[in-house]
Amino acid sequence: MPRIITLTVNPAIDKSTTVNGIMPNTKLRCTEPTFDAGGGGINVSRAIYKLGGSSLCSYFAGGAAGTYLKKLLDEQHIEQSVILTKGSTRENLAVTDTSTNQQYRFGMPGPQIQEVEWQNALKQLEVLLYKGDYLVASGKLPPNIPDDFYAKISQVAEKKEALFILDTSGEALMKAAKSKIYMLKPNLAELGALCGIASITDLNLKSLATQFLKNHNCQILVVSLGPKGALLATRKEMVQVPAPVVHQKSTIGAGDSMVAGMVMSLIWGKSLADMVSYGVACGTAATMHHGTQLCSKDDADKLYDWIKDQKPTIETS
Repeated sequence: MPRIITLTVNPAIDKSTTVNGIMPNTKLRCTEPTFDAGGGGINVSRAIYKLGGSSLCSYFAGGAAGTYLKKLLDEQHIEQSVILTKGSTRENLAVTDTSTNQQYRFGMPGPQIQEVEWQNALKQLEVLLYKGDYLVASGKLPPNIPDDFYAKISQVAEKKEALFILDTSGEALMKAAKSKIYMLKPNLAELGALCGIASITDLNLKSLATQFLKNHNCQILVVSLGPKGALLATRKEMVQVPAPVVHQKSTIGAGDSMVAGMVMSLIWGKSLADMVSYGVACGTAATMHHGTQLCSKDDADKLYDWIKDQKPTIETS
């Protein structure tokens, strides 16, 4: 069976708390905080574990926060491969105002990564990856890592005959999209940037997805549509999957839960249409919990059954 390796270059300690009313220039009395290991690929590994799977979680870590990050992942039985950094791992804060149910998220930039450190990540992947493995890279790049870092990761994956799955944004996405990618998961704005379009509507979404696949070395494109679900596009089929409406408590980790659901579906041998349906179910399930609890398998399975009942239309070419 192929393995799943996740890569997180900008991990974080995610601190979550609540307060009854947010106002300026006053002392706010918060509830006792919770602490979770966070960052794109780490969230994917945590969600995979919650779905009954396993992965090797590779990430940068440094300082006391990096030590605590490892402890949190040890407690969740996540297999790890740590790339040590001189700079300290960042800490993020999410505060939910219980009077309005609005969440405020404060994300820190992360440490400066030295060249020798990101080069060590490439060398580590050379050792870890085997033919047929899934390599999942998720998250923005921290300061000082070159914009073409994920493109370099793609080259390593291609050399090792691994399947590269990418979920990132900004210039890192623009550079990586020119490389060989097995599956890419942009949102609407990111797909627009990739196609040189200011905005995307329901009328031109599918044609733009087709255009992107025609011009790039990408096998599977999954466009996240937020509360509308997702669009699956390949050179042979196109499927728009609806998302069920739920009572949202937090959106932290929803995209990473979606990626976890999709990669686990690939491991289970599901069709691509079912893969995206389960991914949408997992992403939606993550929003049903406070903080960074991510998806639960029970919630995801129930939502997946609902999505399957909607019978998403599969267009073939």
